[in-house]
Amino acid sequence: MLQPAPLVQALSSLPHGPAFRFIDEIISMDPGVSATARWTLKGDEAFLEGHFPGRPLLPGVIMIESLAQLGGILAQSDRGENPLKNVRLTAVRQFKILGSIPPGETLTISAKRDAVMPGLVQVSGEILTSTGTRLATGSIILSGEE
Repeated sequence: MLQPAPLVQALSSLPHGPAFRFIDEIISMDPGVSATARWTLKGDEAFLEGHFPGRPLLPGVIMIESLAQLGGILAQSDRGENPLKNVRLTAVRQFKILGSIPPGETLTISAKRDAVMPGLVQVSGEILTSTGTRLATGSIILSGEE
């Protein structure tokens, strides 16, 4: 499926290399308000070799990182020519990991911007399986330089 150019451009704003990118496509975005993305756990990711041998499962910290990546895209989506520099995950707040998935599953990640202060963005969201089962929910804080 081809994505509209603004969504492709938003995805390309991630500074992560391919081996540490946990978003395959952005499904929708209301700039500065909310975004939804998909990511498929393929099974060849290096972190699965040790989590757990013989029965790999997606680590919870990767779920948090996927929300942080989508949150970073959302945080930049309405900043135009004045993007935050060096955006980083600064805090994890009230995050609940409710399950995990094996390779081959596609996740839907949803993020909503809750608050903005100079250099800080609070994002909440959830992660669902392809059948709609909630895997994780919570909020994070990202920081960056104005």
